Amino acid sequence: MKLMFASDIHGSEYYAEKLRRAYIKEGADKLILLGDLLYHGPRNDLPRDYAPKKVIEILNGMKEEILCVRGNCDTEVDQMMLDFPILADYSLIYADGRTMYLTHGHKFNPDNPPALKKGDYLINGHTHIPAIRNMGDYTYINPGSVSIPKADSGHSYMIYENDCFRLMELI
Repeated sequence: MKLMFASDIHGSEYYAEKLRRAYIKEGADKLILLGDLLYHGPRNDLPRDYAPKKVIEILNGMKEEILCVRGNCDTEVDQMMLDFPILADYSLIYADGRTMYLTHGHKFNPDNPPALKKGDYLINGHTHIPAIRNMGDYTYINPGSVSIPKADSGHSYMIYENDCFRLMELI
């Protein structure tokens, strides 16, 4: 199983299209979006080519490929425009004998983790900073941000394959 994880598109047509192309190139089985799809939020500057309606078209064209959780900038009106579910606060994936707890990160995160079993993964976005960190009982994973990276990181996503996460940059 090959999974692609991405977060924080924030309405950027430019980076949503780059993400779509990377997904095709990677040949992943599923695109996991960790929230903040359309709106840039009051704390962020407008991302490059801010065009939420175009992002809707790109993502709806991939609707069968996407599993998504709700970000703090995602709303019911966004759900009305998208053809796949986006309003779940979390989701779970079982892979290679481990649970992947998927969430955006504004509620559950390393400072406030959900109940996890030793060896599980907590996977979230929200901070716009990539991370692969052993937290003792679980591993914390953050793919960073597709469109508005922070802390000198790049426009990034992650690939999970063969029980291993790899940080990748959009090119």
